Amino acid sequence: MTWARTTALTLSVILTAGSFTAVASAAEAPAVCASGPAGSSKPDNAVVVDPGEHLSIKTSENPPGTTFWLSPGTHTLADDAYSQVIPKDGNVYLGAPGAVLDGQGVNRAAFTQLAKDVVIRGLTIRGFAAQQDQGVVNHDSGEHWVIEGNVIEDNRGAAMMAGPRQEVLGNCIRNNGQYGINAYRSGNGITGLVIEGNEIAGNNTEDWEKKQPGCGCSGGVKFWAVDGADIRGNWVHHNHGAGLWADTNNNDFVIEDNLIEDNEAEALFYEISYNLIVRSNVFRRNTLKMGSDFAARGNNFPVAAVYLSESGGEPRLTARTDMIEIAENVFEDNWGGLTLWENADRFCNSPANTSTGTCTRVVSSPSDCSESAITQRPAYDDCRWKTQRVNVHDNTFQSAADCSGYCGRMAVLSNFGTYPAWSPYRGAVVSDAVTFDQDNEWFSNTYIGHWSFVAHDASRSLDVGAWQAAPYGQDVCSSFGGSGGC
Repeated sequence: MTWARTTALTLSVILTAGSFTAVASAAEAPAVCASGPAGSSKPDNAVVVDPGEHLSIKTSENPPGTTFWLSPGTHTLADDAYSQVIPKDGNVYLGAPGAVLDGQGVNRAAFTQLAKDVVIRGLTIRGFAAQQDQGVVNHDSGEHWVIEGNVIEDNRGAAMMAGPRQEVLGNCIRNNGQYGINAYRSGNGITGLVIEGNEIAGNNTEDWEKKQPGCGCSGGVKFWAVDGADIRGNWVHHNHGAGLWADTNNNDFVIEDNLIEDNEAEALFYEISYNLIVRSNVFRRNTLKMGSDFAARGNNFPVAAVYLSESGGEPRLTARTDMIEIAENVFEDNWGGLTLWENADRFCNSPANTSTGTCTRVVSSPSDCSESAITQRPAYDDCRWKTQRVNVHDNTFQSAADCSGYCGRMAVLSNFGTYPAWSPYRGAVVSDAVTFDQDNEWFSNTYIGHWSFVAHDASRSLDVGAWQAAPYGQDVCSSFGGSGGC
């Protein structure tokens, strides 16, 4: 596999994951879409599948652990929506150079069901018609699939689903109708996900947020209830929506050495989730469309490249950190920097909680957050997803050269609580907490260009002096335009 250098930064360490060598640096973005799939020669023990033969039938005829080699040319399945390949445990599917599996706009999924330890490598997989929130590869979120060196493009729905211990390595995942990857599994969720060295580009071609306003169902990668994820060395760009979106009770994420640029919405949206490390990434030109759309409507919400919404560190959950740490990243020419937000009206058992029926990970069920219980501790604290224990340090923030108005902002804030009527979080309770009492700190950062700051609520705009002064006391030892620091 070849790699294209996309920035002039310094190359860092090389990581090896299985047979795939990933460059672990945002400086070396993996331009795998230009390289094409990593085709392979035929192994001696492989079952050969030629175009015109039925891969699904050959799979059913052979035992678990069989290796299949798809010869050059275009392969298709039967001409109906539900024709699919159902792997058995340990099956391996290899593509020769030029091997294409084409759904012809008819088949809903390519590889399905719950086999374990399946490998799919070196194929172009295109033209499948997955439905909303469903995926083409690993449709049913089987355990420990290794999806490596493929081009998965021009499908409807998601290019793939994710399952426990799935490894997504060195793929080109582009121009799919909804998501590049939908990391969701019903029941017990997903643990131990690795996404490394991929190019994830141009996804959500069907513009789902316009088709279903407020659906929260679009972007490069969507995560739901994933516990333990390593997202390293990827190039995530030009997605129609967020680049990476972790939504609802995710925990223990490490996002490092990625180049995330030119996404229409947030580079990273981390929502009602926990315990996260974001380090050594480059975030460039993200959220420009979303930010300008907000500004055109007169909406003064601080749109940012990295958006933490009701997300924070939680020591009671097992993870590699007990906080959210955002460190040693480079932010260039994004609409905004970083926004820490906590919706006062959103909590377990609140009608304003858009993740309906979902409770925090430190509460057993919504019944524990009843109107009578929630006014007392521990329910008063545990029924909220809190934006807390966030450290932002040693980053470089460079604003766009022509930034004015609502762009170029950093923020920590909440809304004035109003709903429901029985909520104990009405008024400025949460605004005060997220701004002053929940250990959210900026320090030792470098700022270039014009920056302003929002604290407590969206109406409170601050300059550098006010941001650093009491009562906020933020960005100690940070430098602004070459001055300051410690």
